[in-house]
Amino acid sequence: MEQLRLAWLEGNEIGTHFNGHFCGSGGGVGEWSVEDWKDEIAQAKHFVRTWKTNTGLRNASPLPFDYDKELIGARTPCLEGRRNFMKAARELGFRYDTSGVNDQVWPKRKQGLWDVSMQLVPFPGHSYEQLSMDYNFMVNQSGTTTKGDRGKFGFWGDQMRDGLLKGFHRAYDGNRAPLIIGNHFESWNGGTYMRAVEQVIEAVCTKPEVRCVSFRRLVDWLDAQDPKTLEKLRSLKVGEAPKQGWASFLAGGPAPAPKGVPGAPAAKR
Repeated sequence: MEQLRLAWLEGNEIGTHFNGHFCGSGGGVGEWSVEDWKDEIAQAKHFVRTWKTNTGLRNASPLPFDYDKELIGARTPCLEGRRNFMKAARELGFRYDTSGVNDQVWPKRKQGLWDVSMQLVPFPGHSYEQLSMDYNFMVNQSGTTTKGDRGKFGFWGDQMRDGLLKGFHRAYDGNRAPLIIGNHFESWNGGTYMRAVEQVIEAVCTKPEVRCVSFRRLVDWLDAQDPKTLEKLRSLKVGEAPKQGWASFLAGGPAPAPKGVPGAPAAKR
């Protein structure tokens, strides 16, 4: 509870991955109805609202947020059941969903929710791309075991770090689409994936015109934009920068030529 409190005070958003990994057939989330999802969301909120009763930590400081207002988005367990979840979420006032798989392009709305799903990024040493999530890198390196070959820990971490950095630079030098990264905060394979994410944060979050933000802040920003501008941004493919430059692309016309360039109009006096 101490860490949850501090995380929020540091600017992190508290969303939900729901109350358990109820995956697969036989009643798993993929088979849940809209009402099932509403019930699950109500339980998630109840667990947080009544945490002192649930844990017995009656003397602990209260959480600094109202979860009914804080909870505006989610990622379904195992990426299953998204269709009915989105219907329930929309009716309950959620603003985004991150339960799918996207390319590195600008987000768009689906069923009234911003789709800010994980993305496919380069996978160094392979011809195929990889989901920008620590678990997916691990599965393609050591399988489902979380304690693989110690001699490969460094290589595996570097592979994830470099894949995420390649994805970042592809966007930074291209269409400037937000890069969505998933992380479980686990010590899998010696903590190599935590190291990878930390190194990516250190490398990119201080760059000019880069903001490392929560989903809430991202969708706040998206909501504040002219829909026509976002539609134009979505026309750019993965890694594609505007051919005429950003000023011309966003202004809808040619950017003024710099002073002193041959062919530039004379300055008005």
